[in-house]
Order: sequence, then C-alpha cells, then structure tokens
Amino acid sequence: MQKDLETRFLSDFETNQNIAHKICRIYTTNKDAHNDLFQEITIQLWKNYPKFRGDSKFSTWMYRVALNTAISLYRKSTRRIKTQDISDFAYKIKGHEYDDTEEKQLASLYKAIHHLNDIDKALIFLYLEDKPYKEISETLGITSVNARVKMNRAKEKLKNILNP
Repeated sequence: MQKDLETRFLSDFETNQNIAHKICRIYTTNKDAHNDLFQEITIQLWKNYPKFRGDSKFSTWMYRVALNTAISLYRKSTRRIKTQDISDFAYKIKGHEYDDTEEKQLASLYKAIHHLNDIDKALIFLYLEDKPYKEISETLGITSVNARVKMNRAKEKLKNILNP
C-alpha cells in the first residue's frame, strides 16, 4: 500500500514539479532559499498526499499546497534580519553578442512581484501560468469574480511599480 502511494506521488510530482520551482522563484531571491523552499514544498506535498482525494486536478491541489507553504515560510522570514546576497555584488562578464533585454525585463518583473502582498503574488503567478480564472479561484479559495477583481488591482499595482 505504502509503495503504491509512493509510486503515484512520485509520478504526479515529477510531472508537475515545475509548479514548485516557479513558486520558489517568486517567493525567494537566491538559489539557497529557492532550494530550501523547494524542499519544504516537497515535504508538505508528501505529508499531505494521503489526504488528496482527487476532487480537483493534482496540479491545482499542488498549487494550493505549494503556495500556502511558500506564504507561511515567507511570513516567518519577514521576522528575520535582512541580509544582502553576495551575488548582488559579484562581477559578471557578459559576452558582446548576448542580448539580455528579455532577462532584464524578467528580472524587473520578478523584482516588482516581490513588492506585492502574498495573495497578489499568487494571483500574478497563476495568471502568468495561463491558468483560467476558474482554476485560480479554486486554488486560492475565492470566487471567480473576486479573482478577476483582485487580478485587475494586482496588475495595476505592478504597472505602478514598473512605471512610477
């Protein structure tokens, strides 16, 4: 029984593990924090997998568990002393032919997303994943209409952050 549960979990997780990585990218600012959060999300998914009834898609359930884990750890981390990541100061050589415009735009977007509150971060993340509002509302436990309203407000906040 346990082996069958483990096999199903590993199959479902491997198919959808990019969800966890993307959430980690939104809620962390360096590789070590990313790895720590990914590990914690994986642990929470495994601990709660026996409770997964299949009422929704595994990916929807995974979004919910992963986002809740990230948000709760993020809230705990805001109580810690802020430190500067050394990679912010590291000297980096860029090739002449390399066009980093898209990378800079993504970095700006992620930096702006870090200024949003937890719910807005989750909304923007799911929106960027091209999730329909029905699935966004199910994942976050809000109505579809509320998801649309909050999304419009979150987009407006991002616009104001990116174009002050």
